Amino acid sequence: MKSKIHEHEKNNLKTVSKKIIITHGLIAGFIVAAFMVYGTYSHMTNENFEPSMFLGYTGMLIAYLFVFLGIKNFRDKHNNGIISFGKALKIGYWISFIAATIYVGVWLIEYYCFFPDFMDKFVEGSLKKLDKATMTAAEIKAKTDEMNMYKELYKNPIWVILLTYMEILVPIGLLVPLICALILKKKETV
Repeated sequence: MKSKIHEHEKNNLKTVSKKIIITHGLIAGFIVAAFMVYGTYSHMTNENFEPSMFLGYTGMLIAYLFVFLGIKNFRDKHNNGIISFGKALKIGYWISFIAATIYVGVWLIEYYCFFPDFMDKFVEGSLKKLDKATMTAAEIKAKTDEMNMYKELYKNPIWVILLTYMEILVPIGLLVPLICALILKKKETV
């Protein structure tokens, strides 16, 4: 009888953690996507990329607050104030992945439907900003080649998806869950 109750509690915790992951992932995803859409719109009316890039990364940080909130919610409200580092990390990474997937999906719609010349403008703007007074010809050529390589990669939808995931997951989506898991882990006291 005791094992059936214990098994039921484990299944209930799995259901609760899935619900928390999905809910917080969707909220984070919609926040980061909204910031991106606004940033893209801002860029369409202003050639300068820096403000919209800053806005995008600010949106990512605000959205990824929901990784912290999701882990904390599970720990405090559904798991008696206890969570292992591994469980916290797992919840955080899944929330991040859902948010990143929404971000990638919205970017694909924006890029292919509304902003198909993005890479041309981005490369052109980036190359204009090179400090030709302090850079050698070799450095300028290397940077130009690098930017043209990205432009070439962006012609393939698979690369667009992979590069967009890297944009959101590598700097923030992998680091934030790790930090949150370290902060929120809490062992059972004996």
